Amino acid sequence: MTYDLNANGLQLESTCIFVSLFFFLVPQRQNATTNPSLYQKPFVESFEETPLLVAVLTYMGYGILTLFGYLRDFLRHWNIEKCHVAREREQQKDFVPLYQDFENFYTRNLYMRIRDNWNRPICSVPGAKMDVVERVTHNYNWTFEHTGTVVKDVINMGSYNYLGFAENTGACADAAVEVTHAYGAGVGSTRCEMGNLDVHEELELLIARFLGVESSMAFGMGFATNSMNIPALTGKGCLILSDELNHASLVLGARLSGSTIRVFKHNNMQSLEKLLRDAIVHGQPRTHRPWKKILIVVEGIYSMEGSIVRLPEIVALKKRYKAYLYLDEAHSIGALGPQGRGVVNYFGLDPKDVDIMMGTFTKSFGAAGGYIGGRKELIDYLRCHSHSAVYATSMSPPVAQQIITSMKIIMGEDGTSLGADRLRQLSENTNYFRRKLLDMGFIIYGNDDSPVVPLMLYMPAKIGAFGREMLKRNIGTVVVGFPATPIIESRARFCVSAAHTKEMLDTVSHARCFGTGSWA
Repeated sequence: MTYDLNANGLQLESTCIFVSLFFFLVPQRQNATTNPSLYQKPFVESFEETPLLVAVLTYMGYGILTLFGYLRDFLRHWNIEKCHVAREREQQKDFVPLYQDFENFYTRNLYMRIRDNWNRPICSVPGAKMDVVERVTHNYNWTFEHTGTVVKDVINMGSYNYLGFAENTGACADAAVEVTHAYGAGVGSTRCEMGNLDVHEELELLIARFLGVESSMAFGMGFATNSMNIPALTGKGCLILSDELNHASLVLGARLSGSTIRVFKHNNMQSLEKLLRDAIVHGQPRTHRPWKKILIVVEGIYSMEGSIVRLPEIVALKKRYKAYLYLDEAHSIGALGPQGRGVVNYFGLDPKDVDIMMGTFTKSFGAAGGYIGGRKELIDYLRCHSHSAVYATSMSPPVAQQIITSMKIIMGEDGTSLGADRLRQLSENTNYFRRKLLDMGFIIYGNDDSPVVPLMLYMPAKIGAFGREMLKRNIGTVVVGFPATPIIESRARFCVSAAHTKEMLDTVSHARCFGTGSWA
C-alpha cells in the first residue's frame, strides 16, 4: 500500500474539530522500546501525552474559530465585512479555481490572527542577541508598517545557530572577506561548466575528512540537496521507507523520484521492521517482483520534535534486511557527538554503516548550502546525474570559505581549542536549559541532548500570545501550530546555542507572561 507523504498539507476536514470526537482524535504517543545492547549510554526521550482537559479546550478553541470563520465569510460574501484575501476575478468564475478553498479559509480566519509572530524583520547578525525592526498593523495583521524603531538586544532563541558561528567578526568573517576580494560574491556558472573553483575542491575534501567517508559533494542549497538528489538515487520500482516526521525537502525528493513511498511511525523500530518484512515478502504491487532498491530515509535531529534518530537500531535493521540508509543530518551535524560530527559520532558508529550521509551548512556552520558524503562511486554518480549538481549555480565563494574556516575550527585544525569549547558549551547549555524547564513544570519534547527544545502550548490562542509577550520581554522565539504540527500539539520551539550565556538562558526561563507567574 502506498502512502501519500502530504504531512504538511492543509486538507483538514472541519468536522474533526468538534469536541464530540476528541476521544478519538487525541494522538497516543507510542515509543518503541530501546534495545540497550546497541547503545553505549542511556537514550532518553520524552513525549508526554496531551492532557485530556487541554485537548478538549484546544478542540473547542479551533471549533469556535472555525464557526466564527464561516460567519465572517458569510459577512464578506455580502460585502458587510471587507475581505483582503486574494480572490478569483468575477470574469473567471467559470474557470477552475486557482486557490484551494480550505487553504484560503484557514489563512484568512485562523492564521491571520497570529500572523504577526512570523516574518519579523531583523537588522543585525542573528547571533545570541539580535535587533528586531518594530512593525505595527492597523487592519488586524493583513498588512504591516515599520515604525522606524529598532528593538535592541533581543535574545535570539529561534535561529539554528548551534555553535555560534553566525557572527560578523572573528576568523570566519575575516576569511570570507578575503575570499570575496579574490573571487567575488558569486560564480555565475554551474560546477560542470565554469563554476568549479579550487575553494569548492578544498571544501569537499575537508567535508569527506570531517565525516570520515571516501568522498563528498557540496551544493548551494540545503533544501535542494534532498529534493534533487533523492530522485537521482531512486526511481520507479524502488521503495522508500520514510519516517512520518521527515522534513518537507525529504518528502518532496521522495515524491519527485517516482518511487513507491511507505511511512513508518516516528522512531518506531517495530513499525519500520514490519514494513521491511512486508516489502521483502510481498515485493512490488501487482507483479510481486522484488524491489529494485529499498531506501530508509531518516533525520538525525527532528526539528519540530527535538528527538534524535534511533540510529543503532536502524543500522541493525538495514543490515539485516539488506536495505540502504539515507541520513539527513541538517540539525545534528556540528550539534551532536564528542567531535561535533553528527549523530553517527554521537552513537559511536562507523560512518560506512550509513550509505548516504546528507547535511546542511545552514545551522552549525553559520553559512548556506548542503552536502552529501559516502563512497566515491556514489559521489561520482551524483556529479553526473543530480539536477542540483548539473543545473544549479555553484556555491558562493565566501560562503564556501565560511564553511571551511568554521569546520576547521570544529576539528581543531586552527590551532586553538575554540571548536572543542563551543561543542562543550552547547552540550552544557542544552542540558541546563532543558533541566530548568522541566524543574519549572513545563512539558517539553525530545531527547535530553537535543538543542532543539519544543515547549508545548497546545491552545491556538496561546500561540500568538506567547510570541508577542516574549518579544515584549526582549526574547525572540519561534511559535509553531497546525499544519506544521498536529492540531493539538502547538508549541514554542527554542534553539539553544553555544553563544548563549547562562544568564541569557535564565532570563528566558524566568520570563513571566500574562501576569500569572508562568509562561502558559
